Amino acid sequence: MTLCPIALLATCNKCLAVGFCPLKEVLGDYKVESKDGEAAKPAATDKPPS
Repeated sequence: MTLCPIALLATCNKCLAVGFCPLKEVLGDYKVESKDGEAAKPAATDKPPS
């Protein structure tokens, strides 16, 4: 869940503090980019059938 007001309006990557923000992965929407250039995909979660 994104709680940071800057990440809500733009993204963590557009924020000036992304380089030193200690909570960018917790409060923001920052994803570590893989060497392919795409953002890392979140782990698949097992959802029970509805």
